[in-house]
Amino acid sequence: MSRYYTRACNFYYGNLSKKLIKEKKSIPLNGSNFISFDSIELITRKSKKKIPIKKISSLPRLIKKKVLFDLKNITEKKKNFSNFNFLKLPNIMGVLNLTPDSFSDGGKYNNKSKGIKHAIQMIKSGANIIDVGGESTRPGSKGVKTKIEWKRINKILKSICNKVPISLDTRKSEIMEKGIRLGVKIINDVSGLSYDPETKNVLKKYKVPFVIQHSQGIPENMQKNPKYKNVLLDIYDFFEKEIKKIDNKKIVIDPGIGFGKNLKHNLTLISKISLFHSLGFPILIGTSRKRFISQISGKNDSKSRIGDT
Repeated sequence: MSRYYTRACNFYYGNLSKKLIKEKKSIPLNGSNFISFDSIELITRKSKKKIPIKKISSLPRLIKKKVLFDLKNITEKKKNFSNFNFLKLPNIMGVLNLTPDSFSDGGKYNNKSKGIKHAIQMIKSGANIIDVGGESTRPGSKGVKTKIEWKRINKILKSICNKVPISLDTRKSEIMEKGIRLGVKIINDVSGLSYDPETKNVLKKYKVPFVIQHSQGIPENMQKNPKYKNVLLDIYDFFEKEIKKIDNKKIVIDPGIGFGKNLKHNLTLISKISLFHSLGFPILIGTSRKRFISQISGKNDSKSRIGDT
């Protein structure tokens, strides 16, 4: 039997969404009346078919059961955590790179006073949380030792964890544990929990919220001819498998735009992103100034890609 996937589609927003929900012509996304949809796309590895919500009841029994299970995940209200408000869309993650070599702002904020000032300014500008990282994971970058990474971030973490909500961007369990003890609100592991075998034990021990990101390969080689059978469904299957390994409901999933994906992969993920709602977790999209934007816009300087982002 074919494996079926359910993607919400035909979205409505704002007052129109509220009106259609009231008239029972659309159903809410994640419990929010401000975003709703009236159709699904039923997908297999070989086919896809658009079906209005009102016709789901006529599907074959087993397929209908699967679709209704997915719709529960898609429509269910999400519980807030880590300073995110999931009825207020979108939530914004500000990025504070404390590195000399990050592709967009390496070296710009990597001293204590500049870093703290920038973090507070991003919160004032509307960010819900600040993602702090001490290791660049740009394409082609090489990893840094744990001691160096911690040295880059520890003073600023100690200074701002009690002032602003912090997400800690790291692949290393030792740094995760130190950050959790300082009060970070969420762990953001771009390796999808695969880099450090102790990561899952740390997350289980502290039951801390975390972002699980998909990445094909490691930063040093991830952009060397990435391949998928079906980028959308392959990544969905990855998340489904990994999420089952950890008993934690406070998870955010990130398809990893630009992490082992070419332009076509990235655009497929962005245009079909609503598939991941059927996993039942909030979705993080990281597109800011990334290389694929220059492939579309022709702007090769990362500093000039903000508008395109």
